[in-house]
Amino acid sequence: MAKKNLGRGLGDLLGEIEEAYQKDLNDSSGLVIEIDIDKIKPNPFQPRKVFDDNSLLELSNSIIEHGLLQPVLVYEDSKNPNFYYLIAGERRLKASKIANKDSIKAIIVDIQENKIRELALIENIQRENLNPIDLAHSYQELISDYNITHDELATRLAKSRTQITNTMRLLNLNKKIQDYIVEGKITQGHAKILVTLDEKEQLKVADSVVGQKLSVHECEKLVRDIKNGHNKKGNTTNKIKNDNSKIVKICEKLCDANIKASHKNNKIIVEFRNDDEIEKFNKMFIF
Repeated sequence: MAKKNLGRGLGDLLGEIEEAYQKDLNDSSGLVIEIDIDKIKPNPFQPRKVFDDNSLLELSNSIIEHGLLQPVLVYEDSKNPNFYYLIAGERRLKASKIANKDSIKAIIVDIQENKIRELALIENIQRENLNPIDLAHSYQELISDYNITHDELATRLAKSRTQITNTMRLLNLNKKIQDYIVEGKITQGHAKILVTLDEKEQLKVADSVVGQKLSVHECEKLVRDIKNGHNKKGNTTNKIKNDNSKIVKICEKLCDANIKASHKNNKIIVEFRNDDEIEKFNKMFIF
């Protein structure tokens, strides 16, 4: 399967002049114009699901005092030329609405619609403080849809492979714990510790963290005590622990080969998207 081209950002339109998308984005006017806010529709591919109200209010007050310093990026609705879809700048658009602005500075670009989702993902990763779960989903979507490895994604986003892999591991957490992270009830530091436990223990410890407001250090000690308790049960626990280590390595190897894999309760779950991935899997493990 041919790799899609993954850009590095929004280029000159987002402050990274002369960088990515110079061949893919075409600013037909070269000018910043004012557009009626009500004529701009939300980006249907926006990866960010949660917006901090206090942060939006601060940005709104700044817009009232200083004006909008950076325009939003939009493209024309092909079915309705009087309306536009947002590509980048949803926080700026929301904050301008809070500030009761009737119009907003914008740049209209011509762009292939199949690039919009990629742009939304890259723009959010590079320019916004996504919560760890939304960030993990963004990483996963880029890896899955653009057929690239963790290492390639790390290089193109100027992030470490470890950071990307650790963030994506949060998607292995129970959904309730993921919600805790999004809601800010537990931190990514807590989550990195919880992901080493099975689902039942994850929930038990997470509820303790939230209910007792445990620090990351206290959470780490609690998890260590749980694991030490398991180790006292004998060699069976040690064998499971060793098996878990092997399972993690196998999953990482599959992910590096662009084969979607996850593990849970000493099981490996592999999802194939096409025959090529099945053949690649066969060659890796010589079936």
